[in-house]
Amino acid sequence: MELAHEENNVDAEMEEASIDTPLQETRVYRTHFPGAVRLKAYIFDGLGNFYNKEWDLKEGNGKEFCWYHVELSKGNKKLSQLAQYLIDVLCPPLKLQDILSLVSNGPFCGHVDGALVFRVNSPGPASSNFTFRIAARITENSVITVSLGRVPRLGFSPMGQSLLSEIPTVEGPNYVREQPEKEGSGIVIREHVLEFLLTMNHSEEADNPVPKTISNLVVHVIDTHVDHIQDVVTKLEMELDSVELELDKGGFALKKQMLDDRRFPKMHLNLQRLLQVIAHGEQVFPRVKEKCSTKQWFASEDINSLEELIGRLRRLKENVGFIANRVTAIQAGLDSWQAEQINRKLYYLSFLSIIFLPLSIITGVFGMNVGGVPWTGQTNPELKHGFRNVLLLCVVMLFLVLLCFIFPSLYTRLAAWRRRRALRRSWSLNRKSFLKRTLGVGNQDREGYLRI
Repeated sequence: MELAHEENNVDAEMEEASIDTPLQETRVYRTHFPGAVRLKAYIFDGLGNFYNKEWDLKEGNGKEFCWYHVELSKGNKKLSQLAQYLIDVLCPPLKLQDILSLVSNGPFCGHVDGALVFRVNSPGPASSNFTFRIAARITENSVITVSLGRVPRLGFSPMGQSLLSEIPTVEGPNYVREQPEKEGSGIVIREHVLEFLLTMNHSEEADNPVPKTISNLVVHVIDTHVDHIQDVVTKLEMELDSVELELDKGGFALKKQMLDDRRFPKMHLNLQRLLQVIAHGEQVFPRVKEKCSTKQWFASEDINSLEELIGRLRRLKENVGFIANRVTAIQAGLDSWQAEQINRKLYYLSFLSIIFLPLSIITGVFGMNVGGVPWTGQTNPELKHGFRNVLLLCVVMLFLVLLCFIFPSLYTRLAAWRRRRALRRSWSLNRKSFLKRTLGVGNQDREGYLRI
C-alpha cells in the first residue's frame, strides 16, 4: 500500500488507509448544500459491534443505540450559514432550539427539549486551525454530534486495518525501489506522513474500542476532542523548537524577516484562542459529569473517565501557558535585538553629527558677510594664506573631537597595561621570596614573607 498524495492531504491519507474495508458508509440522504457537510451514521448493538446505517436520525431499541455525526467544512462561513447547514440535515426531527443550542458560540451545558446538550464552540474564523467546535445532543438511545472540520480518531473502522499496526518503510525524496515488495513485508510510507504521525498523541480509528453503552460513546467524543487539542499543542511545540533553532543559527536577515512577518504576535494570538478553547472545556465538562452522574444509563466508571479527561484538560492549560511564556520571551529577545540595532544606527548618526557640528560652526563664522572677519582680505598679501589657516583649524577641531572619542579606549588600554605590569612585578617578587625560603638563597637567618 503506497501513500502517494500531497502533503496537505495527510488527513485524507490516514482516513483512506483506515477505512478501506468492505463496510462502506451508506448515504441515502440528499442535502440542499452538497459538499458543505459530511455525514456519518453508526448503530451499536451494545455487545461491542457496530454497523454503518442510513441517515434517518432514529433512536435505537433496547440495548442498541445510534450515533449521528455532522462534520462542518472549514472555511470562511458565517454562523448563520452553519446553522442553515444543520437545519438542512437535522430538521426534522430536531427543532430550531436544538439547532441553536448546537451551533451557537461559547460554552453551554443543559437540557434542551428533554435531551442533554453541551457544546464547546470557540469564536473565531472557521478556517483557523485554532478554532474548535464540538457539540453533542445526548438521549438514552442516540447521540447527535457536530464538529468543525475533521476530528482525528472520532469515527470507527473495523479492526485489523490500522496503519500503526503495520511494519512500514520510509520513502524519502531520493527513495528508489530496487525490487518489488514481498507479500507481508509492510507498507511504504512517505516521509511527510511520518512527520504528521509524530504530532499525534493517539491511535487510529481502527484501534478505537467500540462503545457498548451511551456513556462509553460520550466519553469517546470528549476524549477525541481533548486529543485533538493535544495534537495542536504538540505541533505548536515542535514548530516553536524549530523556530528557536533557526534563531540560534540565523543572522540579521532571518530575525528581520520574523519581525516583519509578525510571526510571534500571530503565534501568541493563536495561543490565546487555544487557551479560550481549554477554558470553555473546563467550564462545560465538569457540568457534563455532574448532569450525567444523575442518569441511570450513565456508568460510574465513565464518570471516573470524565474526571480524568478534565484533569488532562487542566494540565493542557498549564502546558499552553508555558508555551505562551516561551513565545513572549522570544518576542522580547527580538524586540531587544531590534532596539539594539536602532541604537547602534543612532550612535553612528550622532557620531557623524558631532564631527560635522564644529566644522559647520567654523564655516558659518567665516561665511558671514560682515566686516572684521579675519583672513577675509583678498588684496592683503599678509592674509593670502587665510583659506589654508581655516582648513588647518578645521583639522585641529576634528582631531580634538576624535580624541574625545578615542580617549576612553586609550585610557582603558593604559589601565589594563598597568595592571598587567603590576601583576608581573608582584609575581616576580613572590618567586624571589619563595626561592629564598625554600632553597636558602640569601640570608638564612632572616625569614621571608610571601607577598600576595
